[in-house]
Amino acid sequence: MFMGEYSHSIDTKGRLIMPSKFREMLGEQFVVTKGLDGCLFVYDQNEWTAFEEKLKSLPITNKDARKFVRFFLAGAAEMTVDKQGRILLPAVLREFAEIVSDAVLVGVGSRIEIWSKERWDGISEYDDMDDIAEHMADLGLSI
Repeated sequence: MFMGEYSHSIDTKGRLIMPSKFREMLGEQFVVTKGLDGCLFVYDQNEWTAFEEKLKSLPITNKDARKFVRFFLAGAAEMTVDKQGRILLPAVLREFAEIVSDAVLVGVGSRIEIWSKERWDGISEYDDMDDIAEHMADLGLSI
């Protein structure tokens, strides 16, 4: 399970350090794609394969399903880590997530999210967490 929060800079070539704890769990090759809320999603090979299977099962005749599949697959890129522990984020993914110089990598269970520092600072306020926690019971989660 991925967890934790790490801040790193992106160099001028678009390379980002992948935290060693994440590298160990991701393996030699993994996938980065556009995510929801304006971040990037990072999946290890097993999680990506399972996600791909779910996407394949969506009906091609449904317009929203086609858009959903296109969103995740068109931006997907296979990644490997270089000897310095960095990945090269494609420009299209950096532009989508508005990552220019500083990024925050967040472990969220089965995946990692990569955020621009500015976006992360904007959404990581926990003022409304009590209200959100109340609604989690509707999804079957109680604490």
